Amino acid sequence: MSRPPFRERESGIVRLAIPNKGRISGPVNDLIEKSGIRLINGGERRLIARTRDPNVEILFARPIDIPEYVASGVADLGITGRDMVMERGSAVEQILDLQIGSATLVVAVPEESDIETVADLDGAKVATEFPSITRSFFEEHGLTIMIVTVGGACEVTPHLGIADAIVDLSSSGTTLRTNHLRVIEEVLTSTTILVANASALANKREKIDELVLALESVIRAKGECYLMMNVHRGALADVREVLPGLSGPTVMDVASDENLVAVHAVVKEDRVYQLINQLKLAGAKDILVMPIERIIR
Repeated sequence: MSRPPFRERESGIVRLAIPNKGRISGPVNDLIEKSGIRLINGGERRLIARTRDPNVEILFARPIDIPEYVASGVADLGITGRDMVMERGSAVEQILDLQIGSATLVVAVPEESDIETVADLDGAKVATEFPSITRSFFEEHGLTIMIVTVGGACEVTPHLGIADAIVDLSSSGTTLRTNHLRVIEEVLTSTTILVANASALANKREKIDELVLALESVIRAKGECYLMMNVHRGALADVREVLPGLSGPTVMDVASDENLVAVHAVVKEDRVYQLINQLKLAGAKDILVMPIERIIR
């Protein structure tokens, strides 16, 4: 792989490589923004963008190239799919599962095909964007196949007569169904991960730990919301019974009314609908529901 002419970094600068396009680009950018690592000039779609932290910069790259950029030291950290790391076989440290972009790499064939198992593909043509993973998978099954490497639109290759089957990522299965393909085997499950250069981990540990904490705080907050309410002291026990929380609700005196207490709690977002009515019946009032961007432990 030819290396682009990246400029040298100043000492102490941590460079984070993130996808410049693709299915995980949007979620990754959202994660970066919510974590507080906001871009200063990223809107210009430059190769390298500065952030509000003078010691952190962002490198935009193709997801498949990110593992090698990190392994070679062009970037200190990278965010990409686990499938990309496995495909490249790059020597990187996997340090955090970002819990976004989950997908399964599958073997699929046309609906009308008489192929039922991967054993039926011995000697067949298989199209994929993941030749290394595909080759290893079929070798582990003792099968010989001809790999047709494609750069996209893998799902159309069987209908064009280019391949008998495909190995491709599937999130919901909609694309496969739309193209009249059915899954006969799962190869692996992938998610989006943060990887690091081993040397950078040793030499820039403090700043890297700071970045990891910022990303982790956003991940922890996903699906959580913050409830605040006022409760008469006599109803507090009933409200406690209803209200879950990370460490139980926080109860504080209300300065303007000695008969009231303020109750705060972090709860699962999908429980709020039912909780509101239960809390009202238990004696809570003035209930506020607020989103949470980050939770730091």
